[in-house]
Amino acid sequence: MKLTELKATDLIKGYENRDFSCEEVVREYLKNIDEKEKEINAYVTVMAEDAIESAKKVDEKYQNREELGILAGIPVGVKDNIAVKNVKMTCSSKMLENFVVPYDSVVSERLKKEDSVIIGKTNMDEFAMGATTKTSYFGVSKNPLDTSLVAGGSSGGSAAALGAEECALAVGTDTGGSTRQPASFCGLVGIKPTYGSVPRYGISTMANTFDQVGSFGKDVEDAYLLLKALSGKDKRDATSTGNISLTDNIDFSNDEKAVEYLKDLKIAIPQMYIDMNLNSRVKDDFNKAIDVFKEKGAQIEIVEMDSIKNVIETYHILTNGEIASNMARFDSLRYGHRTKEYDTYEEMFKKSRSEGFGDEVKRRIMIGTHILSLDLAEDYYYKALKVRTLIKEEYEKIFKDFNMVLCPTVPVLPFKIDEEMSPVEMYQADLFTIPANMTGSPAISIPMPKLDGLSVGIELTGRRFKDQEIIKAALGFERSVK
Repeated sequence: MKLTELKATDLIKGYENRDFSCEEVVREYLKNIDEKEKEINAYVTVMAEDAIESAKKVDEKYQNREELGILAGIPVGVKDNIAVKNVKMTCSSKMLENFVVPYDSVVSERLKKEDSVIIGKTNMDEFAMGATTKTSYFGVSKNPLDTSLVAGGSSGGSAAALGAEECALAVGTDTGGSTRQPASFCGLVGIKPTYGSVPRYGISTMANTFDQVGSFGKDVEDAYLLLKALSGKDKRDATSTGNISLTDNIDFSNDEKAVEYLKDLKIAIPQMYIDMNLNSRVKDDFNKAIDVFKEKGAQIEIVEMDSIKNVIETYHILTNGEIASNMARFDSLRYGHRTKEYDTYEEMFKKSRSEGFGDEVKRRIMIGTHILSLDLAEDYYYKALKVRTLIKEEYEKIFKDFNMVLCPTVPVLPFKIDEEMSPVEMYQADLFTIPANMTGSPAISIPMPKLDGLSVGIELTGRRFKDQEIIKAALGFERSVK
């Protein structure tokens, strides 16, 4: 077995047993990147020299028997809207094409503290606005399972890098499903933790009240390990809570015990999801997943959740409103793309933003500005805030009687890169993933067994600050279907 085929947890065992060095592993990953990147396009920046230097330091720590972090020697891909000191952070936009960050985000600080090796900055939809990476200024990332298909988005580069064995773990962000959807498309595990559990200091914000850092892994154990390294409160992020309990009492070594985590779970499925006209493969795998949970002792009940029919419209009104405000800071004065020919500041501002932003970013800025205008804010934005509250209250009511909600991660299989979808069709594909961001709940996508080379993701959404509960359930499910 090639070193790049090993899980992150197996790499750690190999280091501890001195089966191979961290430098060997990193060079193998860099070799993979050299061979595959022209086809996959998972990275915006490959940090080859920095990665080898970090690997040598980890090997030295192992040699000297120094204390090591829980990610020691693990090559990690980091989404390109997350600051890594002295490395470009482009957000896959012409606006920030040459922007080098002078500081570390909390995420990169913690990755370095835990002795991981940051191997590169991964491709994404421009400023995280999209679901395919097709809005990236640097081109689309391709699905490693089938390079004619999209890898998903907006964290498509992170998923593609992990799926193509160009890193061992990957960090994404999740505003409405941007970790779980590409995980589903690429046959990986993707976790969006409780809102506020991973600090967002040093991350380019899309929509403040929705954004959350997410983790990708080849299986539940790997994704959990990365989340454990990143979670915890930080005073530089006012929304940081640090209240999720990620302890060491999950038994990943015993399949039988893992399956027992499903016993007596109470799981709800909204009636609306049962009635939907899903892709036939997605529908079949969802029904199989329901049967697995039932066979292992979980109690599943179909419930009425009327408010979720308003989820997509509410989400896009609120996020576009936040996007319009957040994108105003890109004025081309302090940093970012600046047009070459202009006579006045106003002309410079307009031309720079017109040249620097792609169509999807412009579309969302214009929609958000329209929604927030004085005569429309009451009809749209403030009304949407009230509907969001109703959605949160309905989920809280469900979680009084149930441990979690079950659904497919995405209603469709990954589609062809050259297949044109309208913005509305793209937005509707987020139906299952958006509620977790609306409510701040943790959610996880677990892949079903591959068929014809592709996998369908199954999503569990849990109670806030009960992340460990959905991770245990996901582990039990994963060990039941493999």
